[in-house]
This record gives sequence, C-alpha cells and structure tokens, in this order.
Amino acid sequence: QAQLVASGGGLVQAGGSLRLSCAASGSSRNIFTIGIIGWYRQAPGKQREIVGYITRASATNYAESLKGRFTISTDTANNMVYLEMNNLVPDDTGVYYCNRWPTHRTDSWGRGTQVTVSS
Repeated sequence: QAQLVASGGGLVQAGGSLRLSCAASGSSRNIFTIGIIGWYRQAPGKQREIVGYITRASATNYAESLKGRFTISTDTANNMVYLEMNNLVPDDTGVYYCNRWPTHRTDSWGRGTQVTVSS
C-alpha cells in the first residue's frame, strides 16, 4: 500500500489556524484506495493519538476533545485530504500524520509534519 504523506505544518500563534494536507506518495490511485483516512498527532513525550478520520463519502469523526475546532475534508479533483485546525492552543503542538484508519501495527508512518503553537 502506498504511504500517505502529511504536509503544511509550521509555527502559529495561539488562536491561529493551519491547514494540513495529505497526499498519497504514489498518487496514481485514488487516495481512498488505502481505506478510511485518519489524521493522527504525537505531542512531545506523549503517544500518538487519533485526531479524526474521513471516509470516501466525506463522513467524518473526531476525537471528542477536538470537535468544533478541527475539520477534515477531501478534495476529489486534487486527490487530497485536509485537516483544518482552528483556535489552536499550545497543547496542539506535535507531529501530525495521516494514515489509514484503523491503523496496522506494520504501517509505515513517515516523517509527518510539525505543528508548533506558541502562546
């Protein structure tokens, strides 16, 4: 299965917004070939956690603590999945990844994209 690659991270002040993008490393196929696509993040010193996921039909689900602030969407024309993050707080700092949902223990995660929220 092709690896999914997250991009678009950066440094943002608390209260600001960022939009992350997810693309298949080999984009010849529809991104949803891998299945349901989830966003994950790993804060410094913490385990990786689920942010939310999206189906090919654009049904979404989010971690309860993030509902209302984070929005996952997909762009069929560009074969991309996005994570829009609003009202960011320092605790949102971490490395963000996209991968299928549910994940497999053997999945390759790649580098992810760093999001840093300053206070």
